[in-house]
Amino acid sequence: MPTTTATTPTTPATAAVVRTRGAPFALEEIRVDTPRPDEVLVRVRAAGVCHTDLSVRAGHTPFPVPAVLGHEGTGTVEAVGDAVTSVVPGDSVVLSFASCGRCAACLTGRPVRCAHWPALNLFGGSRLDGSATVSGTGRYAGQPLHGHFFGQSSFATYALTGERNVVPVPAGLPPEVLAPLGCGVQTGAGSVLNVLRPEAGHTLVVYGVGSVGLAAVMASRLTAATRVVAVDPDPRRLALARRLGATDVVNPDEDDPLGAVRDLTGGAGAERALETSGVPRVLRQAVDGLAVSGVCGVVGAPPVGTEAAFDVPAMLDRGPRVVGVNQGDVVPRVFVPALVELYLAGRLPVDAIVSVFPFERIEEAGEAAVRGEAVKPVLLMP
Repeated sequence: MPTTTATTPTTPATAAVVRTRGAPFALEEIRVDTPRPDEVLVRVRAAGVCHTDLSVRAGHTPFPVPAVLGHEGTGTVEAVGDAVTSVVPGDSVVLSFASCGRCAACLTGRPVRCAHWPALNLFGGSRLDGSATVSGTGRYAGQPLHGHFFGQSSFATYALTGERNVVPVPAGLPPEVLAPLGCGVQTGAGSVLNVLRPEAGHTLVVYGVGSVGLAAVMASRLTAATRVVAVDPDPRRLALARRLGATDVVNPDEDDPLGAVRDLTGGAGAERALETSGVPRVLRQAVDGLAVSGVCGVVGAPPVGTEAAFDVPAMLDRGPRVVGVNQGDVVPRVFVPALVELYLAGRLPVDAIVSVFPFERIEEAGEAAVRGEAVKPVLLMP
């Protein structure tokens, strides 16, 4: 039976561990710590594989190893800390990013700008006080193991997370659909609906139609944008983008994206653009292709230290705005339930971008994502 903090011991779990940078995921037995008063133990049912997970494994995004990654989890609450009031054991939840809830940004409804964002989500590998949430067993017992990735480390059968990370959702929904809502889908959809907000008659150009870009395309159908242009070198993804709402597609291996955007807009340029690839030259194309006073949202995350160059006189002349977007600037407890309702109403077909893999085939799932064969791989836990 589910229990509370007072009686919950450390929990045995199976996790996909990255032992060294560039090494494959290895399934190992670990132990997950006891929930503290503000923490929640979740039995993970599914977890999406995101570009950031693969970037950490490759060494492009700093995070200490050995580590348990994963930050698009969904599952069932197994146990809660004594101070948790918003969920109880048995609740279905989506896991999203971590935030402290106490800094100025959190208190004003901007948890994506939390003062402790880097430590809580990306770079720490532990709670803020330095304590571990996961530990090795067997021959790895007593050796450091880093977790708390985006406050969850959901590449495991159990995840220990904070109350602010969990979003209650209706029971019985497909876990493979719920999992991507906590990061990839909310990032793409939130970038369009919360930040870019295209108006009637606007053109929105999405550069890169992986899971985030395709979520943006889907969300564009919920706006008054007249034209939605998808730019990507993969014909399969361009075809899917058309099916999900793109009015036009551009393959940069065949056509000049900047020229194509200008042709489609009668030379005026696009009022809105979203850059998801993390490639500096693509970001330059996105900005150069904007209309006067256009807005470009940047969600693509290249390696730390990457820089992009712009034509400064053109910036002064045309007045574009370049806006960094994190997690779609969402408040998960508000935005994720809205995404669920849109999915149930048939207005956000998330299942169209999902490819399901059993947990033990996590390495295959990651490779399929790198090769472009799977837009959003989702792992189903045993």
